[in-house]
Amino acid sequence: MGKGYSARIASNPYIVGTFACIGGGLFGLDISSMSAVLNNPAYANTFNNPLANVQGAIVASMPAGSLVGALSVTYLGDKIGRKKTVIISGLFWVIGSILQCASVNRGMLVVGRIIAGYAVGLASSVVPVYQSEVAAPAIRGRLVSFQQWSITWGILLQYFVQFGCSYINGTASFRIPWGLQMIPAIVLSLGMLAFPESPRWLVDHGREEEALEILADLHGGGNQQDELVVLEFEEIKQQVYFERTEGAKAWVDLVKPGVFRRVVLGSTLQMWSQLTGMNVMMYYVVYVFEGAGLTGRRANLIADSVQYVLNVAFTVPAIIYIDRWGRRPMLIYGCLIMGFWLYLVGGLQARFGEWGTISGVPTWVVLNNGAATKAIIVCSYCFVSSFAITMGPASWTYPAEIFPMRVRSKAVSLSTATNWLFNFALAWAAPPMLTHIQWKTYFVFGTFNFAACIHFFFCFPETAQRSLEEIEEVFAQGHEYTAWKVSRDVGKRNLDDVLANKVDEKESIEKGEA
Repeated sequence: MGKGYSARIASNPYIVGTFACIGGGLFGLDISSMSAVLNNPAYANTFNNPLANVQGAIVASMPAGSLVGALSVTYLGDKIGRKKTVIISGLFWVIGSILQCASVNRGMLVVGRIIAGYAVGLASSVVPVYQSEVAAPAIRGRLVSFQQWSITWGILLQYFVQFGCSYINGTASFRIPWGLQMIPAIVLSLGMLAFPESPRWLVDHGREEEALEILADLHGGGNQQDELVVLEFEEIKQQVYFERTEGAKAWVDLVKPGVFRRVVLGSTLQMWSQLTGMNVMMYYVVYVFEGAGLTGRRANLIADSVQYVLNVAFTVPAIIYIDRWGRRPMLIYGCLIMGFWLYLVGGLQARFGEWGTISGVPTWVVLNNGAATKAIIVCSYCFVSSFAITMGPASWTYPAEIFPMRVRSKAVSLSTATNWLFNFALAWAAPPMLTHIQWKTYFVFGTFNFAACIHFFFCFPETAQRSLEEIEEVFAQGHEYTAWKVSRDVGKRNLDDVLANKVDEKESIEKGEA
């Protein structure tokens, strides 16, 4: 550990590339920490029976904090590094968890959720950047996809803790789970002390010897002469030196030619990931299944847990094959299929639903029709499974790999902030939507999925199986609205190509000085 990290840990690409994903798991913990208490009488009594708009505001307070956290990474990620930012995110989560666990009124709960949200915003922005910068090109998509898988595990584990505690009478039924969720954050902050800093960040800050040593431990078994290590090191240096000639880093860089297009792609992808309706189905699955006619608190909790298990299980094939399938097919076909399932849910609700009451509140609900209830639940399961195997992992991987080094931290932060902005809006809007426009809510999100499918087809080029520096060539091809024309071989280089380019650049500089 004289290096400031464990070389043994750094030598295992899956450990070094996935441990930070605990930060993504924090988001998952938050989702089910709220969804599982929506029909908990102790929660309702403690916080004065929040109705649709108030409950939406309580849920939305977390993504509001996440929006601020994501934007903070634009400074922290460049200033103090990727590793330290991850550590800080864990500390903020612990503070937020303590406040939520001890909350005695809505105000205290909201403050705790905002602070915890700030932690999630930091982690969700910096973790994919860190992963993409330490991973080898051949498995980068797989490792960044673990971010989504960790979210699904966070949702599942917290939900089962909530389910077990639901048998406890009184406020302990929700305070215990809210307190236990600080444990992963403590593990994250302490564990990251044994992990290396991003070598790309080190090169960008003039610490090239450290960067080469870390690259050797990451990809060469400690051998600094390994071909992949030399290739990556030379590519990183060339890219960083080139970007330095462009001037100091600034927000205006995000609107420069060649970069602004990617900012739009990263931000709109994160926007679409929310507009698919996935997090609405996660946060408010209790409301969705109640509207489908599933009665009884225990029955609803069990049905919800099946959805969360499917979410975990169907993310696994995406992790394994994302680098083989590519990002484009997962985004395009994923949205097409998800739109189909949401239209089925909306159609079934429209055909078999009617006005009724749940807990004394007027609600559009399917009554006394077991077949329709089961069909809606199955369609919901299919929707979640479709997201898990396609859009979920790809929506985190793509923005983390398309930006140049000099703007990567700012651009990824802006993309993730877009995610949290729409998460905030939808978390607040979903309960009133389900109350006032009922089944039409599913048609709204289904339409968003079809619109996203068209956008992905025309505008999103493939980035799989390339180094972060080779992706520059992908976007240099143009094809702004004909992305399907970019070949999967574009940008591929070997060590000889990189070294030859280095010689050409040196000769060009010498001629300029002469």
